[in-house]
Amino acid sequence: MKRYIIRRILSGILTVLVVFALSFIIIKAAPGDPIKTLMGKDNNDPELRAALEEKWGLNEPEYKQFFSYLGNAMHGDLGTSITFNCPVREMIGEKVAPTLLLGITAAIIALLLGTALGIYGARHEGSFLDTVISAISYGFDAMPSFWLGLMLIIIFANNLGLLPTSGMTDQRADYTGTAYYLDILKHMVLPTVTLTAVTMPGYFRIAKSSVLQVCNEEFITTLRATGMSERKIFNKYVFRNAILPTITVFGITMAFLITGVTLIEIVFAWPGMGRLTMTAITQRDYPTLLGIYLIIALSVSIVMILVDIVYALFDPRIRYE
Repeated sequence: MKRYIIRRILSGILTVLVVFALSFIIIKAAPGDPIKTLMGKDNNDPELRAALEEKWGLNEPEYKQFFSYLGNAMHGDLGTSITFNCPVREMIGEKVAPTLLLGITAAIIALLLGTALGIYGARHEGSFLDTVISAISYGFDAMPSFWLGLMLIIIFANNLGLLPTSGMTDQRADYTGTAYYLDILKHMVLPTVTLTAVTMPGYFRIAKSSVLQVCNEEFITTLRATGMSERKIFNKYVFRNAILPTITVFGITMAFLITGVTLIEIVFAWPGMGRLTMTAITQRDYPTLLGIYLIIALSVSIVMILVDIVYALFDPRIRYE
């Protein structure tokens, strides 16, 4: 097991380096000029441009910029934002918590609810309730997340006035203690429901198809022939084998958490990484974009390593050596 984990960690480090190098090349090759954005459209002062390029290190050759940024990043320095003129690490640290709060909450609810409904649908395949759940699942799966979010805002915020339309807290109120956290929960309802609704169908389909596939395996038929109860067969053999694909999907969902909630954060004005990423892209803020992509690459690698380890623990067919 130890060697298996070491191999996965080394593979993850290599993946991060490759993704970071590709991100640097793509960002630099993309159209747009952050210096021109700072100077203004009608300002063509060459001395000002030279001074700004020197300040932000953009006058160096591309390869020197890459290795300089990589070396600083290895020491925890992600540079300074060109747009906001503040450390990128502090900006990401401030924005990542709301994104994780929203994304993890929705992912866990979608996992539990989608898997439970998928298992029910598989064990009662063809029933009226299974048909209804499947139809609703396909409907949510076909809906764009931003459209569903806007509809929920119109219904529950504008028309009924039950929930807030945007933000993480009420800026006009001075809540403290329990009232503050309850205000956050109230603001989380609509974006969490939206994100859960569009991600749950995936878990439902995978759980249902996995359970049906395992139930049709020959060893399950053999266990039934021995007289073993259906409950024991399901709890001991079916569930453990059928849950493996769900674990993989959950890991991928968690790995791409930052990019997956971008549209939701924009619709609900949620102060997270998604909005920061969009701002950095539109402003061609190279240090901020590189910092965000580095964090995404690290997140994906770490989560996928954990998924591989959990998968290996659940699936005895995977060899550690």
